[in-house]
Amino acid sequence: MPQSNHAGRDRDAARKDDVIQIRASAGTKAILSRAAGLRGQKLSEFMLDSARRQAEETILDQRAFFLDADAHQKLLDLLDAPDKP
Repeated sequence: MPQSNHAGRDRDAARKDDVIQIRASAGTKAILSRAAGLRGQKLSEFMLDSARRQAEETILDQRAFFLDADAHQKLLDLLDAPDKP
């Protein structure tokens, strides 16, 4: 079975039981179709890949944050400081 960078993607590719319907303007569909064509993908494949990537980023944004060295040290100092009454 092929390896995947994201858990569950191979499983999703094997079973596509659910349907997602979406309405869009003709202009939006044209842009999406053009982008899909540039990537050599079907429109539905492009839309699903793009939406999934955005969803994963949104979820990750809620669970992780990144700090430079100075901000990291300030955070550690705040966490180590005694509670204020």
